[in-house]
Amino acid sequence: MSAAKALRAVLAAMAFVPGLAQAAQGIGEPQPRVMSLDSCADQYVLALAPRETIVGLSHRAIARDSYMRERAAGLPLRRATFESLVAARPDVVVRLWGGDARLSKALEKKAVATVALDDAADFDGVRANVRKVAAALDRRAEGEAIIARMDAQLTRAAGTGKGRPALYLTPGGYTAGTGTLIDAMLKSAGYANANTAPYFAPVSLERMVMAPPTAVVLGLFDTLRAGADRWGPGRHAALRKVVETRTAASLPASVVGCPGWFAAEGAEMLARAAR
Repeated sequence: MSAAKALRAVLAAMAFVPGLAQAAQGIGEPQPRVMSLDSCADQYVLALAPRETIVGLSHRAIARDSYMRERAAGLPLRRATFESLVAARPDVVVRLWGGDARLSKALEKKAVATVALDDAADFDGVRANVRKVAAALDRRAEGEAIIARMDAQLTRAAGTGKGRPALYLTPGGYTAGTGTLIDAMLKSAGYANANTAPYFAPVSLERMVMAPPTAVVLGLFDTLRAGADRWGPGRHAALRKVVETRTAASLPASVVGCPGWFAAEGAEMLARAAR
């Protein structure tokens, strides 16, 4: 039997098995070329897009604060410019904040599918972002697997803080209140947010020293350069004592820098510290 006849025989047999004929028809269909425009979009593209389809990531994809930086190694890094768009020729672009008005117009003109991520303030928002990118790349199963892992981490973390108030603190002296993913992370680990004001706001140095919080959760301190910030450990003896004696956990920038599923890893880190 010739090779052509053998192939026709196989395909004919597959027609009687539900789903296999449809799968055979999809063999060889090109997958969309994908480009991300900023460091937060990078994480979603690296997690969901097949490696061979990624035609552009931001230059921060390999930075220390990129959660998926190891997967980014060897992939093309591009600026969020019109010229980069022309060179990469993507079918799908993922962005949170990257790009400018000129690039936005170019995307519309070239009919490039654009996935706009939301600045998620809770884990429902993260789930929506994952599903949005997964749908655009036809990677729904992979998206649901990411969500399942995230939900499992949140389940393991739940309640471990036992309602203790905790204050989130960055090297720049800012904290996070309601309406932020940090707040959702703290509460997912069973902590009460010591900051009841909404969004991000500066913390009073005097208040930190005179009325220190029960627990401190540090964020982004792994990116702190020695002597570069007034909230560095060596700048104020009393503040240093508060940080040293009341810190529940120090969350790396790769976990708290973007609104992604990996925020659940931060909740689990808080849970382990609480135990």
